[in-house]
Amino acid sequence: MGELMTATVPLDAIQSDRAAGVLLAAACGDALGVPYEFGAPLPANEQPEMRGGGLGPYAPGEYSDDTQMAMCIAEVSATGADLRRSDFLDRIAGNFLRWKREGASDIAAQTRKVLDAVSHVSGPGIAAAMRDAAADLHRRTGRSAGNGSLMRTAPVALAYLGDPEALAEAARAVSELTHYDPLAADACVLWCAGIRRAVLDGTFDGVREGLGPAALSTP
Repeated sequence: MGELMTATVPLDAIQSDRAAGVLLAAACGDALGVPYEFGAPLPANEQPEMRGGGLGPYAPGEYSDDTQMAMCIAEVSATGADLRRSDFLDRIAGNFLRWKREGASDIAAQTRKVLDAVSHVSGPGIAAAMRDAAADLHRRTGRSAGNGSLMRTAPVALAYLGDPEALAEAARAVSELTHYDPLAADACVLWCAGIRRAVLDGTFDGVREGLGPAALSTP
């Protein structure tokens, strides 16, 4: 078993509620948006409803592939694993493939191509193979900066509330499993930094804090 991380911090009751709210609100917001994905904006007099449908199709209140993939990460990050380590990245990559085989309701086109390319791989090295497949897709198309890795990144932020530098490194490592373009990783770093500060202090100042580590990978 790999080494566990030490980037957690003690949380008071309010901070703990915020941390729980990160995942709960993401799942609820996802379920609320499911019926409207790729649709026209709602009229000003219409309120969104959790009525299901969408690309799945989904039952009312059911969240989409974005939250399903986030749960694949959360299963690993909740154990205290250091998501920068290859063995724990292997577990996340393996969870992605298990999800694809056993219950994916919908998979974004880019993510599907990457997962299809490594569907025959298992065990140690699966994360590296998945990252290589994502890099190959980027080289062939030049277009791999979609928002798929951003949508599933909340469990990464919660695992590194006490270490913003490790948070940035982990956000990149997990993003690169399916989205090789550094712009996608930058977005994940910024969002994770925002979540970290929101949980600790209840402010939105973290996105600006994340501009430092995000800028390192941007040409």
